[in-house]
Amino acid sequence: MSAVAALVAAFALAGCGSTTYFAGRTLPPSGISNRVLVAIQNPSSLSKGALQIMDAYYDTRYEYSNTSKTFTISGYSGGLPSSIQNLPEQEMGVVYGSSDGSLYKINYAKETSSGTVSGLSGLYPSVYMTRNGNYVFGASQANHVLTVVDNTGSSTASYSLSLPGIYRVSVNTGGSVALAFVQNSNYVYYPRKLSSAEILAYAGGSSKWPKSAVDCEPVNSPAWCLFQMQSPDNVDPNSLSVLNGSLTNPNTSYPTMYYGEPLTFDRPTKAVFSNDGGTAYILSCGPECGGTASSISAVAIAPLIYLTGQSSGKLPTTSELSAATLAIQGGASNALVNSTTMYVVGQQKMSDGYWGGQLTVVALPSSGTTFKSDALKSQTAISDGLPGYSSRMILADDDTLWIAMQKCNQGERANNPSTYGTDYGCLTMFNTSSNSVTAIEPYLGDATGIAAVTTLHKVYAAIGGQVYIYSTTTGNAIDNQYVTVTGTAYDVAYMDATDDSNNTVY
Repeated sequence: MSAVAALVAAFALAGCGSTTYFAGRTLPPSGISNRVLVAIQNPSSLSKGALQIMDAYYDTRYEYSNTSKTFTISGYSGGLPSSIQNLPEQEMGVVYGSSDGSLYKINYAKETSSGTVSGLSGLYPSVYMTRNGNYVFGASQANHVLTVVDNTGSSTASYSLSLPGIYRVSVNTGGSVALAFVQNSNYVYYPRKLSSAEILAYAGGSSKWPKSAVDCEPVNSPAWCLFQMQSPDNVDPNSLSVLNGSLTNPNTSYPTMYYGEPLTFDRPTKAVFSNDGGTAYILSCGPECGGTASSISAVAIAPLIYLTGQSSGKLPTTSELSAATLAIQGGASNALVNSTTMYVVGQQKMSDGYWGGQLTVVALPSSGTTFKSDALKSQTAISDGLPGYSSRMILADDDTLWIAMQKCNQGERANNPSTYGTDYGCLTMFNTSSNSVTAIEPYLGDATGIAAVTTLHKVYAAIGGQVYIYSTTTGNAIDNQYVTVTGTAYDVAYMDATDDSNNTVY
């Protein structure tokens, strides 16, 4: 009744010209104050994709007390929407269509599409927009390029930086660092926007580029370059490559960056970033990706910042990186940072040959990039998955962490019911206070999306192509009969979250 009263009061205020519900946000056209956006593939024979809005307070897909009225994002026509980058602080979302490569901007306040991002061409299995909308980074595995869309000038500029084998890109939430990853490689790359002096210095072709540059575009008068992460180890000062300025003395390397031997990882696949923005934690997935050992490596981001005039310092040397690398026995293909704690998810090869899902809790250094000797806090078995398939993680109410996996029906639990029982589903609820798994949901199919509906003690999930709801207090399923969709539900996002951390993409 209190929710109904609040809604009535909001509409009453509309006549006075002030219709807000929290954080100064305007009540949207649907009149729903707790909205979950669902990306639906093939909703009809006439459409390959749609974005439908659910009322997460009443858990319905239609207007309260009016079952004939539903709400969708008008103007959206992307093909097979597969991911929602949720940016509630900016009252917007970014939706990628996996069949046509479209990247739509969604206006949460108006519940309409703001059109597609220009400058992208082809399919991008990994693509992100910075929160301010100034830059878009996309990894095109088919075209072997990292595409950079720069919206800071008078018109949109797009650059295709060649990187054979690229398949993923990670962007920090502050929108200042982007890292590119190559499949079956042990190296990491990063783009930088060139200053006026650098543009002049690098003009004339690849012979003018720094040693660590793998591509600069346009070739003869570059505006952006893609660099390999290299350390200043074993560098001859007389033949030192310099990115900024012309200093050749390694003892005066700050703020000049020097390049020597490439920093090596073990099949790096993703990066997550510290809350203060100063450190990138690079996930080496090791055996999951055909490598040897999984780990996380802490790297200071200062030299990696792509904004002109803001990069400084030198990259860690190989010895420094070794000291700041922490082995993760259970695998490291995804992670989530919460203050000084990191939750690392991966797959561990079991003795019977099947893969078993693992969650490792890591204590991060309060400052700097060196892990303490007791940084590994715990490792817990969770829902299984298969290497090569993405997972999703999100923090929710009641000190819970939710982890969504794919292909759990082919993992350790599914193939050993006598040991693990019959509940081998793809969705795990983990209690961050007790460091224990409190629920593994029954198998319903691949869990491809998850959203935390904060303050309402529930999560929405896209599992097996349908929408499901779970309680964060008990882990039990909540009746979902009024939120089921026609088509394939693939991702979900809580549009009315208080901040951008309620996001399973970064």
